[in-house]
Amino acid sequence: MKKTILFAAVLATFAGSVAAQTAAPAAPASPHTLTGNITLASDYRFRGISQTFRAPTLQGGFDYSHSSGLYLGNWNSNVSGNQFNNGAGLEMDIYGGYKWEVAKDVTADVGLLYYYYPGAEIAATGKKYNNGEIYFGGTWKWLSVKYSYGLTDFFGLNGTTSGAVFGLAANGDSKGSGYLDITGNWEIADKTTFTAHVGRQTIKNYGAGSYTDYKLGIAKDFGFATVGLALIGTNANAAQYTITSTSGTSIKDVSRPSAVLSVSKTF
Repeated sequence: MKKTILFAAVLATFAGSVAAQTAAPAAPASPHTLTGNITLASDYRFRGISQTFRAPTLQGGFDYSHSSGLYLGNWNSNVSGNQFNNGAGLEMDIYGGYKWEVAKDVTADVGLLYYYYPGAEIAATGKKYNNGEIYFGGTWKWLSVKYSYGLTDFFGLNGTTSGAVFGLAANGDSKGSGYLDITGNWEIADKTTFTAHVGRQTIKNYGAGSYTDYKLGIAKDFGFATVGLALIGTNANAAQYTITSTSGTSIKDVSRPSAVLSVSKTF
């Protein structure tokens, strides 16, 4: 009886060893990554300025990345017809670029970004709000720095549209406008991040529209979604960023500071 049990144990061990040696190797990790995202927020702030006339927004998009560092993406949001006239009330961002590791904990990023507003044009000028930029950035641990350079007129601002956009005298085009973004992210508790940001938007030939923006925020990942609350504001000249609704019944300074609540999910 003991010999039978011993023989069975040896046979089982041998069989297990053979099975382990003949098992199919694990499939290599895919170099492709595709993710999606969706956000519901109390306001859409772009570089500190409300794009939805200080009203709620629904946003979403997707991102593709390759292990080589190449990436492409699309992001979309509703915008206010009071600020983007005669259009579909939609902003569609299309971007692509390349990220690479420069040194330990240091990553560089370069890419192109195009903001598209279907059908929208500035007042009766026929000029589109569509805007194109090239950007250069770098990240070190919790700190990121990025500079965006305008390849087109700044959201349609030029000598023809300056009166409609800022109420200013014509002073040429605004190509070459720039935005410097400095942001820090710190994990202050489990799945809880604190963000501090400052940015500087300069508008070529139209300095009255230039300004500095800031953001202080906290976000908590609850698993089902990430909930965030942020104070966002600017030092922009209210005279250049006070908008009257197309109906003429409401006037709002879209640059003034406010708290923004958001719920987002990446999948």
